[in-house]
Amino acid sequence: MRQRLSSEPDRYRGRRRVPTPPRSRYAAVVTTAFVGAGIVALGASALPDAKDVSPTVLDELKQASVTSQDAQARSENADRPSRDSRSKDSAEPEVWLLPLQGYDFNSPYGVRWGKMHTGVDLVAPEGTPYVAIHDGLVTKAGWFGGYGNAVIVQHADGSEAIYGHSSAVSVKEGQQVKAGDQLGLVGQTGHAYGTHLHLEIHVKGQPEDPVPFLQERGVDIKLQVEAIYSEVAAS
Repeated sequence: MRQRLSSEPDRYRGRRRVPTPPRSRYAAVVTTAFVGAGIVALGASALPDAKDVSPTVLDELKQASVTSQDAQARSENADRPSRDSRSKDSAEPEVWLLPLQGYDFNSPYGVRWGKMHTGVDLVAPEGTPYVAIHDGLVTKAGWFGGYGNAVIVQHADGSEAIYGHSSAVSVKEGQQVKAGDQLGLVGQTGHAYGTHLHLEIHVKGQPEDPVPFLQERGVDIKLQVEAIYSEVAAS
């Protein structure tokens, strides 16, 4: 009986399973997880919290931001003059025109019949419309002594144009007109011999020869050429 009991353990010898350590791959995963968590914790502790930053550092950051915004604003402002200059350069030049088309140039500026003729006469059929030679303000529209029915337009440079002997006027005093706007119709009212438009130019209140005055502005009233207007139309 004793011999049997002592022999029973021999049958199970070598069959017992001794607990083994965890497999290596699980150990690697667990180790990596702990290491990663430690790095994250260290990184988080390294980032400064806004309330932990000293006032001096905050002021420096704010000043850097303001400086950057100021630099951007100065850059934008620097571009504005160039844009303004381009817009000014692209502005159309002033337009000066002939007062009418298809006329005969007659009686130039100067002494005529012993008297000073202070303008030029442009002969055309009665009722032919005439226009403003330049932009301006109508200061007279109606009867004007020896000029008969007349229109006077004052230009921005202070010069004035007088259109005389009209059979009718098409504008009113105080009206703003543009170069090419109709002012009236050719006639022979006032001291006139035959139907024609009397054109007179005054500068600082004194009459000037319309021919060189208009030539300086690209208009040849003798040759009936509108140089400046032709360039504007071509562009």
